[in-house]
Amino acid sequence: MIFRQLFDPQSSTYTYLLADEDTRDAVLIDPVFEQMRRDAALIGELGLALRWSLETHIHADHVTGAWLLKDKLGSRVALSAASGAEGADRYLKDGEEIAFGRSSLRVIATPGHTSGCVTYACGDQSRAFTGDCLLVRGTGRTDFQGGDAAQMYHSVRERIFSLPDSCLLYPAHDYRGLTCTSVGEERRFNPRLGDEIALGDFCGHMANLKLAHPKQMDVAVPANLRCGRPPTNAPPEVDPDWAPLAYTFAGIWEITPQALEEHTADTQIVDVREPSEFTGPLGHIEGAMLIPLGELQTRAGELARERPVVTVCRAGSRSAQAYNILRQAGFPRLANLAGGMLRWRAEGLAVKGGEP
Repeated sequence: MIFRQLFDPQSSTYTYLLADEDTRDAVLIDPVFEQMRRDAALIGELGLALRWSLETHIHADHVTGAWLLKDKLGSRVALSAASGAEGADRYLKDGEEIAFGRSSLRVIATPGHTSGCVTYACGDQSRAFTGDCLLVRGTGRTDFQGGDAAQMYHSVRERIFSLPDSCLLYPAHDYRGLTCTSVGEERRFNPRLGDEIALGDFCGHMANLKLAHPKQMDVAVPANLRCGRPPTNAPPEVDPDWAPLAYTFAGIWEITPQALEEHTADTQIVDVREPSEFTGPLGHIEGAMLIPLGELQTRAGELARERPVVTVCRAGSRSAQAYNILRQAGFPRLANLAGGMLRWRAEGLAVKGGEP
């Protein structure tokens, strides 16, 4: 199985990508709205077909990317039947399975953090995705959205802890940089509900957390009850329209040599190689401006902000760094030339100077 753990630093949310290695069918657990392009880029780069976006619960600290992924990739949305959400393609009940290729996830109802929380366990019980029910050496809170400390205690002790001790557990959030734990570890070391902790101890602990409500709760919960679909009067998310671009998992918009050739008159081409390379064997693109990478930060003012900028180097690495420098400087329309001058020349496109 293909497995990737992804992270959103703004909400400290983990998103999980699982895919059948043979069929390339995939599922994505707890996607984040702002990370949709990142997730779609990874799915495309790995040659996967996203079949399902799965929610462990209705999140209060971020908006899900499920609807955007459905709109862009044609995936379907599934979450607990007890969630109260509208617009899902499938409402899950305890014991059901979500198949993707020859792989599957089993739904385990684990209410407590919210009334509609579920855990997803791999068919071979090697991994489980616990949402906000069980965290690494902790648990989710139980003081809103139908939360119930007693329910959470039983969900963890009777449902999640029924999995093998070796089963790896992956939470929906972590605020300390911890990525993974196991059933055996949590049974022994979890300070809130490990083996020696009684129900009364746990409920007393949870009743006295006195946590502030999540800052995004008033926005996130209503949106997530629509599976992340924007309100009908909200403008759709717009991709760059000045040229056909592709978004990469590295977080960069790229343009192909052919597309750049068709848009050279509309763009500022910034070649960030050294002068000897600019006039060297590979030549350079007609009309390109030479600004070596080491000078770009101080010379960015030479570029017009109202026109798109394409960064270029030998193979695409230095120009990707230049892209990030210009993005941080506030340039709104940017792209990196995919493959750099090596690909430009390999595809037989015209250059100024250079060798045959």
